[in-house]
Amino acid sequence: MTPTVLQHKRHQQILNDVVRTYIETGEPVSSRSVAQRHAEPLSPATVRNVMADLEEGGYLYQPHTSAGRVPTAAAYRYFVEQVAAQATASPEDRQWIRRELESAQTPEAVMERASHVLSAVSRGLGIFISPPLASSVVEHVRFLLVPDQRVLVVLVITGGTTRDKLIRPTRSFRQEDLDRVADYLNRHYSGWTLEGMRADLRLQVERDRERYGQLAGDALILCDPAVLGDSAERKVYVEGAAQIAAAVEFTNQDQLRELLEAIEEKDRLITLLSGCIEAPEPVHVELGLDQMSNAGKHLALVSASYSSRDAVQGTLGIVGPMRMHYERVITAVAFMAQFFSENQEGS
Repeated sequence: MTPTVLQHKRHQQILNDVVRTYIETGEPVSSRSVAQRHAEPLSPATVRNVMADLEEGGYLYQPHTSAGRVPTAAAYRYFVEQVAAQATASPEDRQWIRRELESAQTPEAVMERASHVLSAVSRGLGIFISPPLASSVVEHVRFLLVPDQRVLVVLVITGGTTRDKLIRPTRSFRQEDLDRVADYLNRHYSGWTLEGMRADLRLQVERDRERYGQLAGDALILCDPAVLGDSAERKVYVEGAAQIAAAVEFTNQDQLRELLEAIEEKDRLITLLSGCIEAPEPVHVELGLDQMSNAGKHLALVSASYSSRDAVQGTLGIVGPMRMHYERVITAVAFMAQFFSENQEGS
């Protein structure tokens, strides 16, 4: 429920003006500057009284006695929920994002470019996380026999990404055996995740061991996560560490060092973005990231997941100073998630 101080339309408008002005300037906002930009003619004294109410309500604070006001996390949260969430990406941003992503030549290059674009729109960290191998949608599989009875497993993932792994199966195979297994998988399981493929193969073996036992059993051996390696491994593309380190919010060198160390820990970034998968809203916004580092109270996360056939494939997002252009950042993240979902479906 809206707190009492924000039940008045004028208070809502002035709070939004303060947040926008502070985002643009980075300087404490005076009552005079708000009065000048406000649509309704207001005196600085009237604005000052409203700002005092907002400060008492916990939405603004005054860093120095003679200074203007600065938004609190509660003010940013209100701004995100009431204003930024209603925004739509500008035609210029849509064209720019699409042009940047479509100019990349390989799926890996597209993911790298995505993290670059996200960093560029936020003055912060652009993060793109590919899905783990087990939940990747496989479009085509091939097995190639190499010396020493090893097998090269080549998986073509939705979107055109290729994953390959040199394995040593628990039994010897001939190339014709490998071709037969690959043909069976491509005919029956194209568009399935590796995880779903293995589960269904096990069911086939249990239902009709005589008919499917040898073929499905061979497929299970070749697609075994213990053989393929860590199926939970994800690729993480990160760009913008220098930008976020240069932000005025991080003048404390100890906090800055801890933040940069946290950025280097990819598992921490994966955990951070995983929250958006369960979030009910299309774009997840989190203000204050204390779990990331001691400097996290100055940070905000804007993230979204992208899907294929109603299954989450990966996540992307931005970690940046809490003072960020939320309208542009939220719409850019939403548009990019939509782009990757459509690209997955189209493939």
